[in-house]
Amino acid sequence: MPDPGLVEPLASIDAQRLQRLAGAWGREFREAVPFPHLVIDDFLKPEVAEAILSEFRVPADQAVHWKHYNENKHGLTRIDLMGPATQGFIREVSSPRFTAFLEELTGIGPLLADPDLDGAGLHETPPGGFLNMHVDFLSHTLRSNWSRQLNLLLYLNKDWKEEYNGFIEFWDMKEKKRYRKVKPAFNRCVLFQTTRTSWHGYPARLACPPGTTRKSIALYYYREEAAPLALNPTFYQYLPDDPLAKKALVVLDRWALKVYSFIKRRSLISDRVVSAVLRFLR
Repeated sequence: MPDPGLVEPLASIDAQRLQRLAGAWGREFREAVPFPHLVIDDFLKPEVAEAILSEFRVPADQAVHWKHYNENKHGLTRIDLMGPATQGFIREVSSPRFTAFLEELTGIGPLLADPDLDGAGLHETPPGGFLNMHVDFLSHTLRSNWSRQLNLLLYLNKDWKEEYNGFIEFWDMKEKKRYRKVKPAFNRCVLFQTTRTSWHGYPARLACPPGTTRKSIALYYYREEAAPLALNPTFYQYLPDDPLAKKALVVLDRWALKVYSFIKRRSLISDRVVSAVLRFLR
């Protein structure tokens, strides 16, 4: 990724609005339950959000496929294959100016944007797709001393209906309780802290019409630690009312993912290689 410091600061976002609301947003973020999070509507300037939606494409021959028992979606992690408005947005929210804003807002830092977009970038879920409840990988797969701190999700779905499913859910698994359900509405940003208890997902299969997909941009922020971290891959969890067979398969798939993450950290395989194999087998 090119040096974000070379980009004109926050051309995609109303910077004055960010600064004006930072205090109130910070309190809302820190006091949110079941874990720190914040929902910001009208996140981007309207014309920028429209431009990003109009150029949203995940080329079939370049897609990363996250398709296993616990999820079914695909995405694009290569910024050079994204449209100009999307590239500009990602570079801006990767810039020192924006990460400083996030540090002020959340009290977490110092933050680093991920130049690899590992697991991030464009995300697209087709009809029938889903993402089981989980906590995200807590250490960068390729940079072993980077600990994951924040997720920023930008949704790009116009006229999204309740019956389509795909609302992101926030759970407290100890209490076995869902605290919040957020519609993936157009130009809505969801920011949340990444911890061992930040359970989230959209486990109900999408019921949107053919030709409609759930679109988002995911960006992750890290902190550099003094020493390498243990591998902490994505940890999936079944819901309390899931049948026994599903619970067993969720756990089995969780272990398979841990093995894959171990191999990936040692640069013996990559998401793109696995996606190419999946395309070949289809």
